[in-house]
Amino acid sequence: MHIGVIGASGTIGSRVTTEALERGHHVTAFTRDATQIREDRDNIIWKGLDVCDADGIAAVLPGLDVLISAFQPGNAAHDMAATVERSVADPTVFATAARALLKALESHPRIRLIVIGGAGSLEVEPGLILADSDEHLHPSLDQLGLPRTYAAVVRGHRDALNVLRTSNRLWTYFSPAEDIAPGERTGRFRLGGDQPVLDAGGRSRISAEDAAVALVDEAELPRFVQRRFTIGY
Repeated sequence: MHIGVIGASGTIGSRVTTEALERGHHVTAFTRDATQIREDRDNIIWKGLDVCDADGIAAVLPGLDVLISAFQPGNAAHDMAATVERSVADPTVFATAARALLKALESHPRIRLIVIGGAGSLEVEPGLILADSDEHLHPSLDQLGLPRTYAAVVRGHRDALNVLRTSNRLWTYFSPAEDIAPGERTGRFRLGGDQPVLDAGGRSRISAEDAAVALVDEAELPRFVQRRFTIGY
């Protein structure tokens, strides 16, 4: 399988890239400036890409089976504070990117799209989305060490999901656990739909490595076409 990964140098994107390569897939890895990348692994090529440029995306789609977007402003793997600042400055960019991706796929309707978004569009109780309730959202941001201004970014991810939901393309939206960070690849986790998956302590958490396992699993064996899914321990 030939998998494209947008944001392949980031926290989740880099792990998706590694997981795909280790399973024997070919990867085209996209980043803002591919000239800065030094790569010695087999079956991978790097290309520069602007995720908000529909024509540019369409130009790199031929030959891909699946395109996984781990886009975020900045690179949290290298500078989390700058990524948060850039995201807060323009939280509409996630919906803009979703529209560009869908537009690009109009000429390549058989290519699957998997968008990695946020946990804020999950339901904290039936019919109540976390992003829509400051009463629930602000304590979650506090616990994660994020400024409350980041609420606009959470809503930006929610808006991107809603953009995808209007489309008949072969899209999938991935909401990671609320607490996602580099850690161990266990391969043991649970999948969910529109509600967070909580561990025995009531926490929504996953390692970036196990998120990558779930994402490549979905690329290989589609289970959530035109649907959202989530993950947790």
